[in-house]
Amino acid sequence: MQEQEQKLILGIDIGASGIKGAIVDIHTGKLQNERMRLVTPDPATPEAMAATFAELVDMHKWKGLVGCGFPSIIKNGVAHSAANISKKWINQDVEKLLSNASGCKVKVLNDADAAGIAEMRFGLGRGEHGLVILITIGSGLGSAFFLNGELVPNTELGHMFLHGDIAERYASNNARKRENLGWDEWGARFNEYLEYVNHIFSPDLIFLGGGVSKKFLKYKEHITVDVRVTPAQLLNTAGTVGAAMYAYEMSKK
Repeated sequence: MQEQEQKLILGIDIGASGIKGAIVDIHTGKLQNERMRLVTPDPATPEAMAATFAELVDMHKWKGLVGCGFPSIIKNGVAHSAANISKKWINQDVEKLLSNASGCKVKVLNDADAAGIAEMRFGLGRGEHGLVILITIGSGLGSAFFLNGELVPNTELGHMFLHGDIAERYASNNARKRENLGWDEWGARFNEYLEYVNHIFSPDLIFLGGGVSKKFLKYKEHITVDVRVTPAQLLNTAGTVGAAMYAYEMSKK
């Protein structure tokens, strides 16, 4: 399937556990097919992940522009961190590597930033002003900052220090699973993290994304931080939609 007049673009969301993709109508934010998913290779080296990325593109029979959310600080297509993937990604030109592997032009941004873009355009963030923060809860804790609707990229609030270590090792979904925490105990931990975020940045609104956002009712009573907190409307599809939107916007520059 080719990029078409209605601006269909393939969006791919790369995570530490799975690589997911779907064709997106960037005018509506709607997925045009069921998301396809492949397991992230272990170890998640550049060569292995690029091959899996190319396989997912091929599964869509896609030859056009691809947008990709990637779990790293991304500057000009280059990775500058690798918290939950192989350290060999650091200083790799992600756009070049994925483009060469897939045979498609690929535009890459931080995965949480991609989710935030989608939520601000098509989700509950529409019309919101002031400082809005999206926190994605998964293998780590991702974040996206928006000031009066404009993205401030690569914030990585999961790497703030809390109890002597980076916060995502204390309050992510991986931490919940690793320490076999119940929702009550984990919810109290996550609220502590949100209190820290609120203390430093004083946001007007916090969205929750990632897989655990779907479980919000299980820990909602423990979220007592003095700021509006709500699950993101697009939930797990946000990264895919935002990646496609980013690729489209960058293609117009």
